[in-house]
Amino acid sequence: MAGINNVGQSGLSYVDQLKSLQDQKKPEETGGKQDLNQEDFLSLLTKQLAQQDPFKPVSNDQMIAQMASFATVDGIGKMNTQFESLNTSMTSNQALQASTLVGRDVLVPGAAGVKEDGAAMSAMVKLPQSLDNVFVRIENEVGQLLRTFEVGSKPAGDNKVEWDGNDDNGNPLPGGKYKVRASGLLDGENREFEVSTYANVNSVLLGKGDGNVLLNLAGFESPVRLAEVLEVGKA
Repeated sequence: MAGINNVGQSGLSYVDQLKSLQDQKKPEETGGKQDLNQEDFLSLLTKQLAQQDPFKPVSNDQMIAQMASFATVDGIGKMNTQFESLNTSMTSNQALQASTLVGRDVLVPGAAGVKEDGAAMSAMVKLPQSLDNVFVRIENEVGQLLRTFEVGSKPAGDNKVEWDGNDDNGNPLPGGKYKVRASGLLDGENREFEVSTYANVNSVLLGKGDGNVLLNLAGFESPVRLAEVLEVGKA
């Protein structure tokens, strides 16, 4: 900043005066941080003018540069406040829109999904290219293999697969959390593919002040960010 190192009659530079005033504004007990506002800057500018060397006065260019800097600092502070208000408003609107998802199924990344008692379970498999045959494995939460079946040839992209909820012996498995694995031969090698599963939305959270809207999903211990939802299914 032009003229910022001028020394007044007090023997302190402008930077030293600014630091001194900031130290005086620090609360004695809490030790919390307080920022200098435009009024403080103008007070310092007035003091600088009053204590300047009459033989080396501050030039008009220096004065304009300093006042422009004060205006910029004040403008940035107001802009930050407006952005915070806008972020809060957008988060609230997202939460309001997300509330319509309560009771609906959503597709989220991850092999672990929840099967209701006596019902089937769906998942989405992403393939890098078309395959002649895709194999699906169903595991419980501890990784024990319960069912293996083929779903035939599938094109590249997202492919929905259905599990009837039974084990390899045809016995229905109870409701709970299961993992869906998908694999197949790709370029002569057996490869695992990305899987996403469906879950029902129980409630919506505003997050922890970070602007994220979170969804509480049935059977999931931790909430999922709304931004992670890949598809909205049936109610």
